[in-house]
Amino acid sequence: MASASGNGGSNGSGSPCGACKFLRRKCAADCIFAPYFCSEQGPARFAAIHKVFGASNVSKLLLHIPAHDRCEAVVTIAYEAQARIRDPVYGCVSHIFSLQQQVACLQAQLMQVKAQLAQNLMESRNMENNNHQWAGNHSVAMNHPFCPTYMNPISPQSSLESIDHSSMNDGMSMQDIQSREERAYNNNELGELQELALRMMRN
Repeated sequence: MASASGNGGSNGSGSPCGACKFLRRKCAADCIFAPYFCSEQGPARFAAIHKVFGASNVSKLLLHIPAHDRCEAVVTIAYEAQARIRDPVYGCVSHIFSLQQQVACLQAQLMQVKAQLAQNLMESRNMENNNHQWAGNHSVAMNHPFCPTYMNPISPQSSLESIDHSSMNDGMSMQDIQSREERAYNNNELGELQELALRMMRN
């Protein structure tokens, strides 16, 4: 685009600068374009500037700008001229608008990533707190096991003894029941024999 080293008519070789070569005119010693448009690539770069702004308008513009700022001004003018050729309606504004959209999209993605990171950090802290709480409860349960006072521990020997006693009691109760039935049966037989003897004596 722009070049700070010019090869214009003031370089002693007699070759005009790129702007004067494009305009097909003799390059003067004090040419305003010579420091910024070289003889080799200058004509192609100056063509867009001349087509959009005009050589005379650009020269007047550069004369009103301080010398130390003219290089950046030439770069800006060349960029705006090329953008206007690509997009005659919006020019460089379309490129600026596209860059703004990209910035907005990247900012939205950055906010989503930050929110996701914050959520992941919160979830990891909650998991750590839960793990620490579970470990504390587990250690307390191991050091102080739950044993209700109303429950009496039963040994295998005591359980066997209780079973033996219960079985003995069951056996004795069965013998009592059988003896009682035999006595009742004998009493019934004696009563029947007595009644039969009384009948025979009466007859």
